[in-house]
Amino acid sequence: MRRTRLTTLLCVTMLIAASAQVTATAGPLATGSAPSGDGSGRDRPCVSSPRPDGGQAREVLRIAEQAKEELGLASVVLRVTVDGREVITDALGESMTGVPAEPAMHFRAGSVAIAFMGTVLLQLVEEGKAGLDDPVSRWLPDAPYAEQITLRMLGSSTSGLADYVTDPAFLAELEAAPFRQWTPEELVGISTSKPLWYDPGTNWSYSHANFVLLGAALEKIAGTRLDHLLQQRVMGPLGLHETRNNFTPDIPAPVLHAFTSERGKYEESTFWNPSWTTAPGAVITTDICDLARSAVAIGSGELLSPAAFRVQLDPGTVGLGGPTATCPETVCRANTEATHFGLGVIVVDDWIIQNPSFSGYAAMQAYLPCERVAIAVTTTKGPDTPDGNTSETIARRISAVVAPGHPLPPPQ
Repeated sequence: MRRTRLTTLLCVTMLIAASAQVTATAGPLATGSAPSGDGSGRDRPCVSSPRPDGGQAREVLRIAEQAKEELGLASVVLRVTVDGREVITDALGESMTGVPAEPAMHFRAGSVAIAFMGTVLLQLVEEGKAGLDDPVSRWLPDAPYAEQITLRMLGSSTSGLADYVTDPAFLAELEAAPFRQWTPEELVGISTSKPLWYDPGTNWSYSHANFVLLGAALEKIAGTRLDHLLQQRVMGPLGLHETRNNFTPDIPAPVLHAFTSERGKYEESTFWNPSWTTAPGAVITTDICDLARSAVAIGSGELLSPAAFRVQLDPGTVGLGGPTATCPETVCRANTEATHFGLGVIVVDDWIIQNPSFSGYAAMQAYLPCERVAIAVTTTKGPDTPDGNTSETIARRISAVVAPGHPLPPPQ
């Protein structure tokens, strides 16, 4: 469902106003603030809420139960809050055979860390430690195309760098050796061995290489290791005590185990090496309560000033994107006002989201600021689960119940 321009403007206005209120309370960047009124419940364990008899909670649970069966999922873990009030937290299915899934179990959160990196970049810019339009060469002088690509282009994925994840040789190696440890130099090298898709800043295409380089640049700007930087500026201030970086494939206990059929047979993929997914120091795991808390904080701009948050929502991507003679439509995608990539976040019809999916794990964090609705879902696959992010499918269905006037639209 598409809303009128007036409705969209109202939602965005309320979003910026909410950001201003948080900032006025917590300081220019809110980096020292404690979690506030988000319903995250971090003063208690992340546990299932009482089984509902009716209302929104019962309908949300019914959606999750139905989707689990329809999509053949091994597990569904979810948490929904509205205006800081817990609607439901629950876990369905099994982590492993005979081991029930639980809300406190940890899973890989992938691109959620990209939203964290975008937030930290904007904080550092506001502190005068860097400029969004600084060339990457100021911080990473030896990086290919470093004079042409800026920090803004890395964070908004407008650099033109090819995505190593679409490289057939890389994919073949990943499939053959899922436990391999990849270095940033190897990953960026695959991307930069190919021509740029377009002149930097003139189009849009998603590339994992952007965020590997952004992580390295943030370390140089701050003079701090990336995992420490994210902890100091994001996870710590937000009280995300169950969210952490891992330099190895380990996942802290309790673990939500993952399985996949992507190599032709259904097998466990829990501890496949995620070093290829993003910058070292930002390869995070989390639990469902932290994921919901993160959805609220990132989606409301809690750690940013209103001006910086406006940039995060649109760093200049709206209006960019589209196929060219050298960049197909599947790569160079149009960014519209309704649906576009921000600075480490995705804006979809007023929702601010991130939707990681890889190696048998899928997750979705979504926040609708004008109604203060947060949805967090993670799923694991069964033998016959279809391709695609099943957490996103479930979140869309839940959004129609908890925000019937602003449901998440189907993916384009």
